[in-house]
Amino acid sequence: MEQEKKSQTTAEQMTDRDLSEQIKKVTMEIHTRAEKTELMMSFMRGQVTLAQYKLLLCSLYEVYQTLEEEMDRNSNHPGVAPIYFPTELARLDAIAKDLEYFYGRDWREKIVVPAATKRYCHRLRQIGKENPVFLVAHAYTRYLGDLSGGQVLGRIAQKSMGLKSSEGLSFFAFPGVSNATLFKQLYRSRMNSVELTEEERNGMLEEGVRAFELNIQVFDDLQKMLLTVPEQKLQTCSTQSVNALQILIGKTAPLFRMVMGLFVALATVSIGLYAF
Repeated sequence: MEQEKKSQTTAEQMTDRDLSEQIKKVTMEIHTRAEKTELMMSFMRGQVTLAQYKLLLCSLYEVYQTLEEEMDRNSNHPGVAPIYFPTELARLDAIAKDLEYFYGRDWREKIVVPAATKRYCHRLRQIGKENPVFLVAHAYTRYLGDLSGGQVLGRIAQKSMGLKSSEGLSFFAFPGVSNATLFKQLYRSRMNSVELTEEERNGMLEEGVRAFELNIQVFDDLQKMLLTVPEQKLQTCSTQSVNALQILIGKTAPLFRMVMGLFVALATVSIGLYAF
């Protein structure tokens, strides 16, 4: 009996020292804050618009472009290498495909991002150069959040919008991951194996909180943009996409807004489903 208690205590101590569990614990409060931002609340109430969704895609593209550039550049760093899975997780090409679907081939000329998105990207570049191991906190928050909720919510969105195949929903597909549950276990195990000094560990936990703070700032800036940027500019996209969506919205507006709000808030921003 005493031996069993010792084993249990040892297991609990090991879990308490797991980086993935520590980040999850220290970000619980700010996670709640992020869910209560005005933009996220509008999503959860089912009031999201096509303009909101497209703006989010634009910001996601900029963030992932920077994150993946820094991950690639630091792929041999001892703190980054264990969780470097470009084949399985890279999102940039998928988001680009979705942007082309909604905006057309010249989508790069139409991307609009708020100042907060640029600050987010600046932070990623900064730690990529100065302290690459902190990229782990951002990669963990983004990729595992997307992997946890994206596939189910992507199917819901596809059905609700009447999209054929996976057009417009590539962001939610992870063809390189055959079993999401097993992959997330592997990812956490690799992440927990990264050797950190006590100072580095504390810095990593602070960076996890900062990742959420940066997301909150993006949400707030996106909400402001929706009030200041001309609607015509935000709504510019391919004629085929607009016509199809307008027909659907006209027939099933309440359901469309509810589902779009749900899947954008939960999957795209990686906070609604915190099933790490």
